[in-house]
This record gives sequence, structure tokens and C-alpha cells, in this order.
Amino acid sequence: MNKIEVAQLRENYLLNELLEKDVLQNPIKQFEIWFKNALEAKIKEPNAMQVSTINRNNRPSNRTVLLKSIENDGFVFYTNYNSNKSAEIENNPFGAITFLWLDLERQVRIEGVISRLSTEESDEYFSQRPRGSQIGAWVSAQSSVIENREVLENNQIFYEKKFENKEIPRPAHWGGFKLVPDKMEFWQGRSSRLHDRLLYTLINNEWKIERLSP
Repeated sequence: MNKIEVAQLRENYLLNELLEKDVLQNPIKQFEIWFKNALEAKIKEPNAMQVSTINRNNRPSNRTVLLKSIENDGFVFYTNYNSNKSAEIENNPFGAITFLWLDLERQVRIEGVISRLSTEESDEYFSQRPRGSQIGAWVSAQSSVIENREVLENNQIFYEKKFENKEIPRPAHWGGFKLVPDKMEFWQGRSSRLHDRLLYTLINNEWKIERLSP
């Protein structure tokens, strides 16, 4: 695809509007409404989100993970604590999350501080995972270089035998994180690129709502 063809890709957003009078004062509660809308629209994996972190060289990195819980104070996901993303979070707890629901012409951007969940919270979630996913947490040394696919397959065979007919414990290197937001922006596509953008900013434990120019 050449440069001209890419430049001509356009969509005109006409589905909805986002007005101050129609949103809740609490952005997490507003997010829950939009997330429910995404579920009702049968969007594939509406909980897929981009998580952005900063490494020790102050370079940003980004990857897709799955939201697993919406709490009163934040957004929860799970991962390998030895992964690159975990190392970056431990070094710099500030992070960002982005949800994009194109079928609804909506995006939500979230900024805040990321911290580990308690051992008990991670244990509880791990116990509810499908057995194959539990095995996978033991099999993969996430973000590490491996020689080939056979390394994973051999590890899988090993751990399936090890835990055969047994309850699978959560590995110490696997668990949850929560991002507690201090900024959340809701974006609704509108015609002629004059989109609606409402920014929530936490100031003295209260959320201030402002409209941003598109």
C-alpha cells in the first residue's frame, strides 16, 4: 500500500455524541456504562486494552493486555512479574491505558499509578482461571528469549505431568496489578473530525470535568 492510499483512508463518525450533561461525575462509573455498551454491542474482547509503561532509558513501551476487573478505585490486569512490563512498572509506577471500541466510535484514555495486588487477591483470581491458563503461567518465562517453540511445548508437557490430578498453585512470579487513575479522557467520534473529548482530572480527591478541543 503506497502513501497516497493510506492518506485516503477515512471514516466519518456519526453514531453518537458526548455532552457534559449526559455523563456521571465519577469517571470509573462512566467507564462502566461505556463498557456495558461495548458488551451489548458484542464487540470482540471489549476488555482488550493498551498498557503503556516507561523503561529505565525513559523510552515508552506498549502492549495489549486484558482488563480483568473494574474496581471502585481502578483497573486490574494480571501478568508475569518477571516480564518487561512488570520490570518497567516496578521502576516507574506511572502508566497509561487505552481502550478503543471502533464499532461504537469510542476511545477511553486512562493515566495513573500502577501497583501490585495483594497475594490474596492474585491467589483468588488464579484459582478461577481455566486449568490450561494456570499451566501456561508456569510454562512461560514471559519476555525471555527462547530457542524455539519446542521449549514451550516441552515445558507444557513437564508441568502437565507435574500437576496431574493436583490443584495448580499460583506461581510466585505471576499476579495482578491495578492502575488507579488520576486522569481519564472519554472520546466520542463526531463528523468532520470535530470529535467530543471530555477529560476528568482528579484534584483534591474530586473529579473535575473539562472539554478538550479535538
